[in-house]
Amino acid sequence: MSRPVLLVTGGSRGIGAATCLMAAQRGYDVAVNYQTSAEAAEAVVAACTQAGTKAVALQGDMAEEADIIRVFAEAQAALGPLSQVVSNAGITGRASRLAQADTAVIRACIEVNVTGALLVAREAARALAANAQARNRAIVTISSAAATLGSPGEYVWYAASKGAVDTMTIGLSKELAPDGIRVNAVAPGITETEIHALSTGEPGRVARIAPMVPLQRAATAQEIAEAVLFLLSEASAYTTGIILRVAGGR
Repeated sequence: MSRPVLLVTGGSRGIGAATCLMAAQRGYDVAVNYQTSAEAAEAVVAACTQAGTKAVALQGDMAEEADIIRVFAEAQAALGPLSQVVSNAGITGRASRLAQADTAVIRACIEVNVTGALLVAREAARALAANAQARNRAIVTISSAAATLGSPGEYVWYAASKGAVDTMTIGLSKELAPDGIRVNAVAPGITETEIHALSTGEPGRVARIAPMVPLQRAATAQEIAEAVLFLLSEASAYTTGIILRVAGGR
């Protein structure tokens, strides 16, 4: 039996990288998409290969339609027909109150998190529909607890973008269910990743937010990846259209 083939957008860092490695350890061949850090992506590929599966790093901006289409084509050329996709690429933009937010920051966030996520979902739907013989075809989107918390004083626009991801997930799950393709989302809470320093501009955000979480700590990227792998796996074969909140009770 052939191994499942997984594409993870934004797979070179944080939750995406943890998902790639965990998937490889569980028998998936993995396409690792990245935008700028080839070195980080190649490190993830090396770790996946060491786990005994095939892996490939694919550069592409998930806000650009041409890049998205090319990455899907290159993933399948390198590894074979896709059976699962994780739509993880996303940005916040520098944190601020909405009144002080730059239009360019808002637009960039929406381009990646909403328009890009929709185009990734479109290409995933096309690729998985074409691979009708594959078992357990599934799409997992990465939302955020921000979609319901609203992120006041930090990035209301990001919270709004993740609300759109939730709606897309529910709608697409119903659209693809008759084809035997499941679509679910994971909504992480505060998680120990580089996004806080690289995107929000607040390296100490985890330490500031963690005391507000009922479990009194941030999640690790591996804990979020566990939820993603559950929704990709046959253990969730009768689960579609859910937003699985992994936020420590927040």
